Amino acid sequence: MQPRAQVELASCDSVMDGATTHRIAVSLVGGRIKQGGQDTEQLPPTASSIQKYQPLATPLMVDAADPFLLPTPLAGVADYRGRPVYRSTSGGWRSALFVVAVEIAGSFAYFGVSANLITYLTGPLGHSNASAAAAVNAWSGTASLMPLLGAFLADAYLGRYPSIILACSLYVLGYGMLALSATLPALRPTCTAVDSLSGCRPGWAQVTFFYVSLYLTALAQGADKPCGLAFAADQFDADHPKERASRGSLFNWWFFCMAVGISVAVSVVGYIQENVGWGVGFVVPCAIVLCAFAVFLLGTPTYRVYAPRSSSGSSSPFSRLARSLLLLLLAKRSEDDEREEDARCVLRLLPIWATSLAYGVVYAQIMTLFNKQGRTLDRRVAGGALELPPAALLALGPASILLFVPVYDRAVVPALRWATGRPSGLSMLQRVGAGMATSLAAVAVAALVEARRLETAREHGLVDSPGATVPMSWAWLVPQYAMMGVADVLAVVGLQELFYDQMPEVLRSLGLALYLSVMGVGGLLSSLLISLIDGLTGRGGADSWFADNLNRAHLDYFYWLLAGLSAAELALFLCFARSYVYRRSNAIILYRK
Repeated sequence: MQPRAQVELASCDSVMDGATTHRIAVSLVGGRIKQGGQDTEQLPPTASSIQKYQPLATPLMVDAADPFLLPTPLAGVADYRGRPVYRSTSGGWRSALFVVAVEIAGSFAYFGVSANLITYLTGPLGHSNASAAAAVNAWSGTASLMPLLGAFLADAYLGRYPSIILACSLYVLGYGMLALSATLPALRPTCTAVDSLSGCRPGWAQVTFFYVSLYLTALAQGADKPCGLAFAADQFDADHPKERASRGSLFNWWFFCMAVGISVAVSVVGYIQENVGWGVGFVVPCAIVLCAFAVFLLGTPTYRVYAPRSSSGSSSPFSRLARSLLLLLLAKRSEDDEREEDARCVLRLLPIWATSLAYGVVYAQIMTLFNKQGRTLDRRVAGGALELPPAALLALGPASILLFVPVYDRAVVPALRWATGRPSGLSMLQRVGAGMATSLAAVAVAALVEARRLETAREHGLVDSPGATVPMSWAWLVPQYAMMGVADVLAVVGLQELFYDQMPEVLRSLGLALYLSVMGVGGLLSSLLISLIDGLTGRGGADSWFADNLNRAHLDYFYWLLAGLSAAELALFLCFARSYVYRRSNAIILYRK
């Protein structure tokens, strides 16, 4: 008696339209297809013969002596040329790692520039502390808001793969121009002062070329950031149990990999900028993104590229969403229940987005005021043989992320899973709330440390010596950096997963753009707050909270203000989180090993 096996295959029609699969009894006997016990025809090695019999209601019998069985193409996905793709030759970690490589390079370049940008602005470009902090926050805010435009173009017109290609091209152009601005004599600022106290000011053409270069990188972020993580997640099939589990791990380890790139950037690139030169310090990020672009292109044959799904012909998913939102606002019922549910999902996320903005304001201080704070402290290590550059202190945050992610994934989550009964330990909103509480504690600690630094400066008569080193170790800053790192693991990863998972499938790039806009709007709000407070507290010739002489400034007051805003934000967030209803998942787990 010949062996029999039962397999589940999808007909060619069901591959195209996503219909349910047919269960087919298969037996291999003498190389012939049998239907209801009758020979029908010899099995040829083509998909057309298989397609002819797959939709039949009665079982098909296939010979075991001929082990040939064509693989079924994956539904709704193709390669970059629109050809069918198969599970065994596409997607999974093998493809996602190429995407991770280009995203690590993007983070490396961005933070390699932004981590020490305030030093460059107050040095060679001659900005004041307040104007430099406002400029950095405005740029970082723009870089985090541009993904909203990038997500719209990717989801409605370009697609994620072409958007990443565009982003890589803009990265190379922007960072290349930035390198030229610091190396070519005609473009390089001639100021050599450490800060703006010298009164040195570069020419307008030099400043303009620098800012055009800088904002080109922000434009590249807009094309890259909403698509990178979404495209990496696209490489895992949500309807396949093993691949769905891998996709769940992607979010945690994605952030871990980003932390690796950030740690290397702020320490190595920051050291090069301070000790070798700004030109070389800007050339390194350009070289890294150029190499990563080449690596990304190498993975092209393995990528799974999803075409935008439209339930109403060729109309844009944004236009369908807009119509559904309008009907909801007018209290009218939509004829399409799926569209109405999608619109409700987006509306439910908006209060969560709004109550996360104070977190973005606190996050913006890491690259600006935390940096200036560390510059005044004693940064000597190894018995005084080496002095850390201020930007190197920013590596403390990513270092805490590198330590906390494995602990959270391997120890905290299992413990919380046992306590709560949830597979993820904490729900997505609980994770975000825990991160917000941690950031509140971090900014309060920063206020206490700054108050201690000011007191030490007064005790040693350094109030009117802005260039002197305050005899206080850099280690005092470790807690605030480490706590912000832990807050990022909780809140940032939680927001990533929430805005990807809860958005309609065709708008997931927009979902990740909304998450990024939390940091963008937070940066812009921080810039507005700093400019407003600097003007109010510096009236009549008084020392403002952000005076160029930090020993006469009051960053501690600003930190306490942020702590109050964070507390109010957390209270509002908890109110909205309690009433939030999670979107139903369309994924069906077929089996579990």
